[in-house]
Amino acid sequence: MTKVFLSFGFFLFTLALVLAQGKDGFPVQAKIKNGTIEGFYDTKSGIQKYFGIPFAKPPIGDLRWKAPQPIENWIGVKETKEFGPRPVQKLIWGDMNSRSNGVSEDCLYLNVWSPASRNSKNLPVLVYFFGGGFVAGDGSEPRYDGENMAKEGIVVVTINYRLGVFGFLAHPELSAEAPYKASGNYGLLDQALALQWVQENIAAFGGDPKKVTIAGESAGSISVSYQMASPLSKNLIAAAIGESGAGITALAPTSLKEAEQVGMEFFEKFGIKSIAEARKLPTRDIYEMYNESGRFGFPVVLDGYLLPKTLTEIFNAGEQAQVPLLLGWNTQENPGAAFMQGLSLSKENFIIKVKQAYPNDYTEVLNLYPHETEEQVAFSAMDLAGDRFISYSTWKWFDLHRKNSGQPVYRYLYAKLRPPLVDETLEAGLAGGTSRRASDAPHRPKDLGAPHAAEIEYAMGNLDRIKEFAWTADDYKTSETMFKYFANFIKTHNPNGVGLPEWPKASANDENPPVMVIDIASKAIKAQNDARYKFHDHFYGNNK
Repeated sequence: MTKVFLSFGFFLFTLALVLAQGKDGFPVQAKIKNGTIEGFYDTKSGIQKYFGIPFAKPPIGDLRWKAPQPIENWIGVKETKEFGPRPVQKLIWGDMNSRSNGVSEDCLYLNVWSPASRNSKNLPVLVYFFGGGFVAGDGSEPRYDGENMAKEGIVVVTINYRLGVFGFLAHPELSAEAPYKASGNYGLLDQALALQWVQENIAAFGGDPKKVTIAGESAGSISVSYQMASPLSKNLIAAAIGESGAGITALAPTSLKEAEQVGMEFFEKFGIKSIAEARKLPTRDIYEMYNESGRFGFPVVLDGYLLPKTLTEIFNAGEQAQVPLLLGWNTQENPGAAFMQGLSLSKENFIIKVKQAYPNDYTEVLNLYPHETEEQVAFSAMDLAGDRFISYSTWKWFDLHRKNSGQPVYRYLYAKLRPPLVDETLEAGLAGGTSRRASDAPHRPKDLGAPHAAEIEYAMGNLDRIKEFAWTADDYKTSETMFKYFANFIKTHNPNGVGLPEWPKASANDENPPVMVIDIASKAIKAQNDARYKFHDHFYGNNK
């Protein structure tokens, strides 16, 4: 009954979308490299929308666990008015509000929002990679919607890429059959092929292939750091934006040998004796096997192809894309409970947990994270949990690029507290989704800062598309500021503009480089917490 209801609900959504298109606009066509596509010209917004454009052959059958293959040409007109299927995934972070047409291994589709008139050309381009830990998410989510950014004169592209067992599994047999003699990283290779598609086709939508900014949040931000470093992509981009994440500690790469071992053990657990046998299995079997395994994804791989070396090695050698970079993180990237692990917020308990985590360095850690009062412990536990999770790795990316590029680098700290949920029976998840709270379950502790992923809809100007939160005038004010910063950077590689607080860039020699604190009243300050990140830099460097 539930499946019937969901299918009927999706039918109603699709019908409403079609009716809305018929009411507010007309079909529009674009001639791209592989053939003609037909999207929709929304006369209400002035934006042309092409959803579900295939950019690679479906990675199914013999193409499962292979690098993406360029799409073949077609004859006639291909309708691209609905979002394509999202990558196979389990909704582990509650409802991520996908608008996609189902779930499928056949998921390599992208979406374009274009403001171009019939005579427009050479418009700046934004390519946005969704987040979700390389195990969830897709390019159709409302928070990534490109319409409002397109109204700023930017051609916006969101893409799908393979996830989890279908996107990152490595195996010796797969490495042996690949022309580059490695395996895994298929989701990242999907992104790289999508960037090549943008180079070849974006002019058909009024975009300039020489003005492509790539952006993303969490796993999407980590993807940006990898694409900046990859020889496959680094020459295809003009600028980059990272929101909370870099492939340095969080989702950092492992050796090909280690990744292949993980893949072999996965199949051995289920009695699968060969890749040929695994490729014959239906999607359902692979999906259920993955869920039964209890794994959280599969590792990114140092494959010698997409990633020849670690990010630190590539950036220190100056071999990354030499482009302007805007990046930052949020004040509550991880709740303090993630560090305290069930212990109360007392000074004594904080010291216990710090000594457990840093047996040889606890004195320095305790000096960096104040803990005399319960309030101090609450904030320091939050800070330490966030630094260990993703803040440090993003800082390291910032530090590497400003010292090894000569390009402008802008750093932010997103601090706006999120308003309450409209429905009190819901609770927000780590990746931005929401889930239903059991009636007898206690409420989560109150947020002390801006949670991980909270800034996405602010930066993309999409608060009105997210219905779960009770947005206020202060939220819209914060969003207007962040949205303008992002739009300016995409267009000019400088976030500054009329009516905005001045955002200074960070130079290579700054001991306390500036950071733009984005909040109701945004302002630039000198770095206050870099001593924490320098400690983690030293700690991780000594404990590799």
